[in-house]
Amino acid sequence: MAQLTYSRLAHLLRISVNKQSVLRTGREIKHTPACCVQFVRCQRSVDSKALQERQRQQMAKGLPKQKPIAGVKQVIVVASGKGGVGKSTTAVNLALGLMANDPTKSVGLLDADVYGPSIPKLMNLRGNPDLSDNNLMIPLTNYGIPCMSMGFLVEDVAPIVWRGLMVMSAIEKLLRKVDWGSLDYLVVDMPPGTGDVQLSITQNIPIAGAVIVSTPQDIALLDARRGAEMFKKVHVPVLGLVQNMSVFQCPNCNHQTHIFGSDGARQLADTLGVKLLGDIPLHLNIRETSDRGQPVVVSSPDSPETEAYRKVASAVVQRLEEVNA
Repeated sequence: MAQLTYSRLAHLLRISVNKQSVLRTGREIKHTPACCVQFVRCQRSVDSKALQERQRQQMAKGLPKQKPIAGVKQVIVVASGKGGVGKSTTAVNLALGLMANDPTKSVGLLDADVYGPSIPKLMNLRGNPDLSDNNLMIPLTNYGIPCMSMGFLVEDVAPIVWRGLMVMSAIEKLLRKVDWGSLDYLVVDMPPGTGDVQLSITQNIPIAGAVIVSTPQDIALLDARRGAEMFKKVHVPVLGLVQNMSVFQCPNCNHQTHIFGSDGARQLADTLGVKLLGDIPLHLNIRETSDRGQPVVVSSPDSPETEAYRKVASAVVQRLEEVNA
């Protein structure tokens, strides 16, 4: 009897131990995988951040260190995603508008469009720059604005058939081998697109901000957005968008027609979270004065077109103050 009782007791104990083992194992199976998954995810997140930081450090080692242009306080780049939207005309009148709004400010103009320089024509300048005692090129000046362009170094009709390395060398000389004197603002007329020249300039010199020029047309806005996103990626503040050729007003009946659409750049500015700096009308006076090399801001100072450019210049200065603050 005692032996039977002992045998049953041992059997019950074994069953009890097995049940606890099963229950404990069940709990472990139930909870352990979730904990493991969470741990793995955390570990992957840490590894990903560490990898991104190592990649950033490696890329930074290969980039040139930004070095300010001697004598220049702030650099403003005027860019567009595509050509034909009036970028160069806007850059010229922006530079003149900055000086017209505050005559105490000194403003320079750099034409970085190596393949299609427009500043010599727009500013009515010709000839080769002289050299200073330090072997630096002295900018050509008109309307109180010192200007430098590849157009001063080649013949008017000579095509510039260069590969990338030669273009980069030319940009380096335009940035570093020019005696700008003392400037409050240097306005840079960038080439269209988002290529080597844009990256080279943004990586070599500190830029206070970028102005994106576009017409209200959908196809132009697509490229303008790419340009704005490029500047964000290279950590250049986007000061805002200029909506060029926004409206055409008939000189006879004063009827207004939105040839390229209406408010496209304003909507894009809202999407990108940047400011619309202003609207520039499609006006015959702007085209005629530009072709003559007499920009509208200086040739028609009291015109509505000049007022539009001066408003853009004021908005740019305001945005620079906000960015610097």
